[in-house]
Amino acid sequence: MGALIVLATLVVVAPLILIFAYLLREGFSAMFGLNDGMADLNFFTRTPAPEGETGGGLLNAITGTLTMLGLASVIGVLVGVAGGIFLAEYPRHPLMPTIRMLSDVLAGIPAIVMGLVAYGLVVLTTGKFSGAAGALALGFLMIPIVVRTTEEVLKLVPGTVREAGLALGLPKWLVTLRVVLPAAAGGIVTGVMLALARVAGEAAPLLFTAFGNNLVNLDPSKAMSALPLEIYKGATSAYDENQRMAKAGALLLILMIFATSLLARRFSRRQ
Repeated sequence: MGALIVLATLVVVAPLILIFAYLLREGFSAMFGLNDGMADLNFFTRTPAPEGETGGGLLNAITGTLTMLGLASVIGVLVGVAGGIFLAEYPRHPLMPTIRMLSDVLAGIPAIVMGLVAYGLVVLTTGKFSGAAGALALGFLMIPIVVRTTEEVLKLVPGTVREAGLALGLPKWLVTLRVVLPAAAGGIVTGVMLALARVAGEAAPLLFTAFGNNLVNLDPSKAMSALPLEIYKGATSAYDENQRMAKAGALLLILMIFATSLLARRFSRRQ
């Protein structure tokens, strides 16, 4: 049985190792310009070169990804934590079954459908693509993950902690805000970071919302690029240089997700 467990583990881990090794081999040279005989940082400091030409980078995609993830966190954290508190702290409320059902349904909606929803809410309303629309779609994807994580973490807080606060005459909302939430802060932060890692690689919802931009743009009211969008464009290009940049972008995205997941696990263990 031990041998079978080890074999099953290898079967699960092998594809991840092969993908990472392939991207490391193909993307590392493009990321640091090693094919030109010397290393450079053009990948991190320049915008994409004209299609087929060399010397460009993905600075526009890196800044766009960080900007939209930051805006998405505001939506996902506020709504997700509030929903998790409601489900964990008010289990007898008449709306609890409805909120739980909506959360479960939201978790099963494909990312591309979230992109269409944000397209209808923002792009059609304003008449233009924007980073705000992309952030809204990513925030929608974060909400069910944060809700479920917050609910489960709050349930781990002993009931005696809540009773102690109520015995001091504090109202329930204040006990939740000042006693229960700080006790569960480590798990909630871990859930938020895992949600960020989950949505960071989504390209489908951004095709309908952020659309892409070859220039560095920090204004969320305008079209904005992202790493998943540049990976998609480069991978479907007929030019080898664009495909190399796509592999470098994929490597950077995986490293970002890996670092986020690692920080989440480390923070969780420390808490």
